[in-house]
Amino acid sequence: MVVAVDLGGTNIRAGLVENGRLLKNSETRLKDKDILQSTLNQLSGLIKSVMEPGVKGIGIGVPSVVDISKGIVYDVTNISSWKKVELKSILEKQFAIPVMVNNDVNCFILGEHRFGLGRGYASIVGLAMGTGLGGGIIINNELYAGNNCGAGEFGLVSYLDENIEAYCSGGFFEKKCNTTALEAFNQASAGDHAALERWQEFGNHLGNAIKTVVYTYDPEVVILGGSLVKASRFFMKAMNVSMNEFAFPESIKKLKVFISQDENITLLGASSLLQ
Repeated sequence: MVVAVDLGGTNIRAGLVENGRLLKNSETRLKDKDILQSTLNQLSGLIKSVMEPGVKGIGIGVPSVVDISKGIVYDVTNISSWKKVELKSILEKQFAIPVMVNNDVNCFILGEHRFGLGRGYASIVGLAMGTGLGGGIIINNELYAGNNCGAGEFGLVSYLDENIEAYCSGGFFEKKCNTTALEAFNQASAGDHAALERWQEFGNHLGNAIKTVVYTYDPEVVILGGSLVKASRFFMKAMNVSMNEFAFPESIKKLKVFISQDENITLLGASSLLQ
């Protein structure tokens, strides 16, 4: 058994995992994000809430770059007090078991590869669309994190007047449409024409982002995750039309694009950091 943690800028989730099965889990809202010790206390408390005798380690996904070998987390965008946090050392001293730390979207795609829709494929790219856009990469059945755990940051690639993230995340609706992704989803669900057009525009940009992924890595599979996939029925058609405008048509024909189905997949991926 291992404890898996998915640390976000708004919520922290922790679960007890054994052989790819989530036995129990707990979640709390992150408070006092500008006070490092407060956030660490919340994290420790959540881990304790799912901890049981026999747990052999803790795997944690965080929304930032990580020195993987040392377990040091740097500059978490949505947690202002996390500039340089020696998370592995802190938790190993507290719990006296091994701790592994990695980027949260790396954990997402690792979970999909080992337990989810990516099983059986050797090359996969995951795109997690929420407040921002994160990426994770599997090459030859191995997680590829890059030299500084920064591989897969497709969202920061320049695009139009800003970058890909500005058009393929919740930020698109806030910055470009003067609304929120949730409001756009609710309006589209009610049949609002303008909202449906916004999601189609989003799909067009997402298709361009996937083309960037294919030009760069040419994977067998792209797996879409994050909160925005709940609106996939509103953007998939436009996404596919956009993707078809590609220099190498056969590559797009062979590419598989999946929508993640398991809300616990990041926890499962974090648990496998210890394997």
